[in-house]
Amino acid sequence: MLSEDHGRLVYSYDSERVWIECWGPNAFRVRATKDHVFPSEDWALQQPSQQAPQIKVARSSSTITNGKINATVSKFGTITVRNSKGDTLLEEYARNRRDLTAEKCSSLDVEAREFKPIKGGPYHLTARFESLDPNEKIFGMGQYQMPSMDLKGMDLELAHRNSQASVPFALSSLGYGLLWNNPAVGRAVFGKNVMSFEAFATKTLDYWIVAGDNPAEIEEAYANATGKVPMMPDYGLGFWQCKLRYQTQEELLSVAREYKRRELPIDLIVIDFFHWPLQGDWKFDPTYWPDPGAMVRELQSMNIELMVSIWPTVDQRSENYAEMRERGYLVRTERGLQTTFDFQGETVFFDPTNPDARSYVWGKSKKNYHSLGIKVFWLDVAEPEYSVYDFDNYRYHRGPNIEIGNIYPVEYSKTFFEGLQKEGESEIVNLVRCAWAGSQKYGALVWSGDIASSWSSFRNQLSAGLNMGISGIPWWTTDIGGFHGGNPQDPKFRELFTRWFQWGTFCPIMRLHGDREPRQPQHGTTGGASCRSGAANEVWSYGDEIYEICKKYMRIREEMREYTKGLMREAHERGTPVIRPLFYEFPKDKKCWDVSEEYMYGSKYLCCPVLSAGKTEMEVYLPAIDGDWVSFDGSKRYDGGQTTTVPCPIDEMPVFMKG
Repeated sequence: MLSEDHGRLVYSYDSERVWIECWGPNAFRVRATKDHVFPSEDWALQQPSQQAPQIKVARSSSTITNGKINATVSKFGTITVRNSKGDTLLEEYARNRRDLTAEKCSSLDVEAREFKPIKGGPYHLTARFESLDPNEKIFGMGQYQMPSMDLKGMDLELAHRNSQASVPFALSSLGYGLLWNNPAVGRAVFGKNVMSFEAFATKTLDYWIVAGDNPAEIEEAYANATGKVPMMPDYGLGFWQCKLRYQTQEELLSVAREYKRRELPIDLIVIDFFHWPLQGDWKFDPTYWPDPGAMVRELQSMNIELMVSIWPTVDQRSENYAEMRERGYLVRTERGLQTTFDFQGETVFFDPTNPDARSYVWGKSKKNYHSLGIKVFWLDVAEPEYSVYDFDNYRYHRGPNIEIGNIYPVEYSKTFFEGLQKEGESEIVNLVRCAWAGSQKYGALVWSGDIASSWSSFRNQLSAGLNMGISGIPWWTTDIGGFHGGNPQDPKFRELFTRWFQWGTFCPIMRLHGDREPRQPQHGTTGGASCRSGAANEVWSYGDEIYEICKKYMRIREEMREYTKGLMREAHERGTPVIRPLFYEFPKDKKCWDVSEEYMYGSKYLCCPVLSAGKTEMEVYLPAIDGDWVSFDGSKRYDGGQTTTVPCPIDEMPVFMKG
C-alpha cells in the first residue's frame, strides 16, 4: 500500500514499512523496517532544514520530489531515484515474478531489501541496487589500504581496523552521493552487476541520497547533512614533530630546543603513549615527567603546543579501575574475564557510549592534562580488532578478529569535544585512528594508522587521504615515512622518507611520526618504561642532504600558512576537502576522473607526489584551464589539457600553480 503521511511517502506491505522523506535540499532519507516502530536514532544525520516535497500517490506507483531529486515507488515497493533531468541515479535490484509483464521479471527470487532474521536478535540486512553503468566511478567510503581510488568493482568491509576507517559515503560520477547511515559492522560491494550494502545486525535500513550537478555541490550538501569541522587552530597549520616515543621530559625538551636553535618552523610536538604509570591513570608518570607544568610553559614560550596520547584502556592495577568498574564505566564482555586488551597489562576499554563514563574520563584528563594548558589530544583507540559493540543489545563482545563498532571513535572524540566546549575552548583537535560519518564535527583529525614504511604503503596513503576527504573528513594526516620500521641510516629508506616528507607538506596536517630502527634500550624499570622507543626521528636524523630537503619543505609549508588557513576555513564553512581529486576541481575534464596519482591542494596547487624509487622524471597530466600551469618555482609555463614529462630530482616534488 502506498500513502502519504506527514510529508513522507510511505509504502507498507505485510510486516515491512518504508519511509521516504526530504532531508535537506535535493536529498532524501530512505528508511525501512520490519519492526512495529522505526528506531529513533538519526546516527550521522543532523536534523534538516524544512523542505516542502511534492508527493503524488497512485495505485500503480507513487512519487516524491524534492528540488533536483525525485523517487518513484512501484506498487510492489521497488524504489527508483532520478534527478530533475530524468536520469536514473539509483534503482533497487529485485528479481521476482510479481509482475509477469515487467521488463525484469525473473524466475529468481531476490529481494531489494532483505531482512534475514537473526536467532534471538535483530536482522542481517542486505540492500541491493542495480549497477546502472559499468563505467560509473565511485569515490569516498573512508580509508582503505589499497592503491585504487575508484571503488567501482570493490568489495569493502564496513568495519574499523588499525589503518582502516569505514566512513560509508559514496560519491558517484553519475551525479549522486549516498550515505549508508547504519553504524553496524557490514559490507559494501560496488559490483558491475549489482551494488549492495549489508549490516550484519540491525533493526532498520537507513540511507541518505542527494543529487547534484557537480562533486562540490554533492560534497557540500553532505557536509550540511552530517556536520562540518571546527576551524583549525593556527597551531594545526604548520609542522608537527612526533616519534614513538619520547621517553622522558628532558628528551622531549631537548628536541624542541634543537628545533628552535636551528630556527626551523615547528608548531607542535607530541608525547606518545605510555607516558603514564599504568593505562587508565590518565596522568604523567612523575618518575620520567617530574614537572609537566614547567615543561608545557617552556614549550609555549617557544610557541610550540603539546599534544598527549590518551588511551581508552584501563589496567586492572590502575588507580581508577575499581571505581570505574563499580560505577559501570567499563565495557562488558559477552562471557569470561572482563579483559578486552592485553597489551602491557590486562585492560578493559572504558565505555564511551555511557555519557557518565565520558564525563569521568574528561574529568581526569582535565585535571591532569588540560589544566596544564594542553588542549590537543591524541585519542588512540589502541588495537580495535579485539572488541565489537553490539548496537542492539548495547554491549561489547570480545574475540579474535572481531571489529570494533563504528560509533566507538565518534563517542571517544565526543568525550573531549564536550569537555573542551564546557571549558569555553573553541580550538578542538582530536587525533584519532578511526572515524565514522559525522566525526568531523567533533574535531576529529584522522590519521591512517600504523602503516608500513614501504613504497606500496606510501602509494596507498594517497588514495586513503583523498577518499577520506570525499567522505566528509577534511582533517586527515599520515605518519610521514610510515610507522613500522625504517632505519634513518639506510639510503633506501632515506629516499622513501624524503618523498613522503615532500608529499606531507601538501597534506591537511604535516606530521612526522614513526617507530624507527634500531630500537632504543629500555630506559627504566617502572611504569611505561618497558614499552621501548624507536630510533631518533627528527629531520636532522637522516643525514645532511635529506636535512636540507626537509628544511626547504618545512619552510614551504610555513610560507603557505595563510593559504592553508584559507583551506581550513573552507572546510569549516562549507565542508570542502583540503586535498581533492582532480575531478573535484575539474569535473568537465573527463581525463581528470581517471587520474589517481595527482591531486589538488585546495584550488591552487596541483601536486604530483613521487611514488616509486629511483625516479628523476615523471609524466603528469595538466587539466585544461583558462591560462597556463606554472611550475612551483615560477620558472616554466605549461599548456593545460596535456600530458607532459617533468623533472623530479630527489630534492623536488613536481607542483604546479594556476597561471
